Amino acid sequence: MSRSCAVCGKISMDGFNAQSSGMNRVRAHRRFQPNLQQTTIQVGGKSVKALICTRCQRTISRAAQ
Repeated sequence: MSRSCAVCGKISMDGFNAQSSGMNRVRAHRRFQPNLQQTTIQVGGKSVKALICTRCQRTISRAAQ
């Protein structure tokens, strides 16, 4: 099971590291991981520990204010 955000479902993305110099621009394969944090959130009146991305953490905290 891949690590994904429990709120928005954000998962890792594939991409390339671009070479900065040289004639043959060799691309190195890499993965971009979401910034997931284990946080306690309220779901249906219950406190549940879940992995959520920091963008969703920010949105939830601003909605609570």
